[in-house]
Amino acid sequence: MTVRTRFAPSPTGKLHLGHAYSAGVAHDFAREHGGSFLLRHEDIDGSRVREEYFAGIEEDLQWLGIRWDGEAIRQTNRRAAYDAALDQLRTMGLVYPCFCTRREIQEEWARMGAAPQGPEGPLYPGICRKLAEDEREERIDAGDAHAWRLDSMAASKATGPLDFRDLRFGRIRVEPGLLGDVVLARKDIGCAYHLAVVVDDAFQEITHVIRGEDLLTSTHVHRTLQFLLGLPEPVYLHHALVVDEDGKRLAKRHDSLAIATLRERGCSPEEVRKMANAAVH
Repeated sequence: MTVRTRFAPSPTGKLHLGHAYSAGVAHDFAREHGGSFLLRHEDIDGSRVREEYFAGIEEDLQWLGIRWDGEAIRQTNRRAAYDAALDQLRTMGLVYPCFCTRREIQEEWARMGAAPQGPEGPLYPGICRKLAEDEREERIDAGDAHAWRLDSMAASKATGPLDFRDLRFGRIRVEPGLLGDVVLARKDIGCAYHLAVVVDDAFQEITHVIRGEDLLTSTHVHRTLQFLLGLPEPVYLHHALVVDEDGKRLAKRHDSLAIATLRERGCSPEEVRKMANAAVH
């Protein structure tokens, strides 16, 4: 098997030390195994994407000595593939339209007394899962704004027991409802992260998905979607995270730790990668 890894940043800000570490781990893993390292811009959230960030990401990676194979792809050029995957899930009866506003979800949580909790926060309470098919069709025909959610319990019945392999954590049993009925297609931008990343990893023939441990819970959804869509199962490596002085995961608000900022201060690529490695916990 030829190893193929990828780095998939969102062009919504500057790369920081956490990105440098994650890209470096994926790049070095591929090179050590004689494989390929690919770049994908996850740019479907157009409200926050800026054209200058595409160039900034690529400039930062090249400055760090991280070279990718082939051309970088953009998710906005692959909407037809996402639509086809969603249509497949609709045909299987494993997704449903959700017409809820944020306020309606919050009001339902209040009626329940407490929101059901998952590892990433409150879970969707299943309001629209209970709608009759004719009501769903009527509202769609009327042009009501809606997202599409995965019916996690129905999906679990369709897949049966599943697991995935992580090079750090070992074999992990998939928990179908861990993140609840996640959104696969958003009202504003069509496809959402969980569906796009699975479709794109298969398209790029990624053999090893290397990313931060904050996405470990998302892999339960991704493995489910891979099985349902008949896509290959990659091996995973969820690495530890780069954190700030308070022990919090870096975000794009940490401009002082942006690669471009550190470069402007006179840091060398070697110094930046050492800084990233030293901040991993």
